[in-house]
Amino acid sequence: MLTVQNVNQYYGGSHILRDVSLSAAPGKVTVLLGRNGVGKTTLLKSLMGLVPIRSGTIHLDGQAITRVTPYARARAGIGYVPQGREIFGRLTVEENLRMGLAYRSRSTPVPPQLYTLFPVLAQMLRRRGGDLSGGQQQQLAIARALAPGPRLLILDEPTEGIQPSIIKDIGRVIRHLADQGAMAILLCEQYYDFAQELADDYLVMERGELIARGPGSEMQAKGIRKLVAI
Repeated sequence: MLTVQNVNQYYGGSHILRDVSLSAAPGKVTVLLGRNGVGKTTLLKSLMGLVPIRSGTIHLDGQAITRVTPYARARAGIGYVPQGREIFGRLTVEENLRMGLAYRSRSTPVPPQLYTLFPVLAQMLRRRGGDLSGGQQQQLAIARALAPGPRLLILDEPTEGIQPSIIKDIGRVIRHLADQGAMAILLCEQYYDFAQELADDYLVMERGELIARGPGSEMQAKGIRKLVAI
């Protein structure tokens, strides 16, 4: 679904991403690991078109999107859940969900399966997003990204600041989405145990480069925890 080849990105004179190549396949959770400040979020923003790359190529399902705008990438089938959630605090839960459908017809309904995945949202449709707990906001952010039916879902540290019970709920949703087989999931995560449990494939980044990769089943044997320990 996603193919990235030799991507380089700079902030001013600083070389942030260095010849990054990766892929994410439908039906799989590809986990991106690394310590703080190694370029993970910059990579995800580059995939979404929020920051420009200097060189390299990005393809979604065989279609080049390297120079495509962020909104065009969303229309092409990328759902993005940013670090920090970035929900609209003054809008209701329902209005936040409808923002995920902004490029669709006004009559397009919010997919009812979102309320099956996240039952708490159905109970809080009229509540403002800013009044939700951190975990509820994270569920709302994921549901908003899922609303238009993406083919690729990118999540940037969805467990950050979230209570353990909701972390488990989010993990179950991610696994369920991958097991449906149609969606590719790229998960950037600092919480190693959560990442290892979900990973079909893993990538480890250090100083803007990918230094390790492989099947999720090999993470323990390869000592990946040591590579990302703070």
